[in-house]
Amino acid sequence: MELVAASKMRRAQQRALAGRPYAQKIGSVLADLAGSAQIVGEEAVHPLLQRREGGRALLVYFTPDRGLCGGLVANLNRRAAAFALEQEGVRLVCVGRKAVDFFVRAGYSLAGEFVRLGDYPSYEDTLPIARLVMDDYMAGEADRVYLLYPLFVNTVTQRPELRELLPVQPPEGAGAGEVDYIYEPTAQEVLAQLLPRYVEMEVYHAALELAASEQSARMVAMRNATDAANEMIEELTLAYNKARQESITEELLDITGGAEAMTAV
Repeated sequence: MELVAASKMRRAQQRALAGRPYAQKIGSVLADLAGSAQIVGEEAVHPLLQRREGGRALLVYFTPDRGLCGGLVANLNRRAAAFALEQEGVRLVCVGRKAVDFFVRAGYSLAGEFVRLGDYPSYEDTLPIARLVMDDYMAGEADRVYLLYPLFVNTVTQRPELRELLPVQPPEGAGAGEVDYIYEPTAQEVLAQLLPRYVEMEVYHAALELAASEQSARMVAMRNATDAANEMIEELTLAYNKARQESITEELLDITGGAEAMTAV
């Protein structure tokens, strides 16, 4: 299992790292659009940018479908449980079998569940998740939407990442003063097309981070299990050899004692 996870890990890591520049670039363009004087005004505010005063939260929670990932799932569940307890009437969209099992056992009702995205989820695989989230938010079912997923740091480190997805908050200072964009036909129309793509990309990026984190954590966990098994084999072999040597020594002493007794007679 360690070898299988290692072979999958490299590809999953490359996909996660390759997706980060695009996510950062679309964030910088979005920041420029949101700060443009052409879209200032209540009548021009896109539904995905509208902020509400209510406290209803929707959590999109990403976990692996399978276990044997060390402490990855336990750390994610601990962070998700803490967030759910902080919110009143939180709604849940669970991505991954471990997320579904955890909250179903805890007695929560799910607004949506998605499992079996595979080891290498595609952009099309995550579109239904993003569409469900955007439809719920624009329908007024939630005032805030959050993403919780394992952020891939390196092969041995993956940490739970909680971030607000909706309403869309353009990254502060991203792209400011770097490029003077010209939008055609208008900034409002470009923004209306870009905002859904931004949400879809954030959901897809979370799925890529999950895949990289899962395979990395599984490889490390299986390597630790292999090392522990080898150490146990060495310890048991040594104990067996000691017991066998003691048994042989006792038999030799008995034979020697018997021979000496026969000689004395």
